[in-house]
Amino acid sequence: MTSQTSVSPAGGAPTVQPDSFLTLHYRIALEDGTTVVSTFEDKPATLLLGQGQLAPTLEQALLGMSAGQRMTYRLSPEHAFGPRNPDLLQQVSLNLLRENSSFEESYEPGDLVEFNAPGGGKYAGVLKELGATSALFDFNHPLAGQTILFDVQLIGVM
Repeated sequence: MTSQTSVSPAGGAPTVQPDSFLTLHYRIALEDGTTVVSTFEDKPATLLLGQGQLAPTLEQALLGMSAGQRMTYRLSPEHAFGPRNPDLLQQVSLNLLRENSSFEESYEPGDLVEFNAPGGGKYAGVLKELGATSALFDFNHPLAGQTILFDVQLIGVM
């Protein structure tokens, strides 16, 4: 993880700790500058660290920042959403899909399909190919294998 830009406030503003409650603007972008998600044009986000609201590696980047500070991090795949795992490309039978997901026959490659997990949870995969009896899904995080830019403006720390 490398910091590209830093703008610090004056004074002894509180710093981010592992259990801090934060108000912040953030932007996640690809290396080519394509924005994946941003709060800068809308209301700031509020989150409690350690609750899974951000990826653990993104939370780690926030630790030690001060209220009022703005940073941009360039995160390699290993420090962002992990490398792509070829084992997470899986064939799923259409019968199983109909029983255990929100799968509809109108889905096309590129669509995100939500599945029911044991215990009532949910997980999702991107449909890659649709065959006569099965479908190929990619269960990697959509940003896995990509270097990202994480731009953060920390508004408040509690």
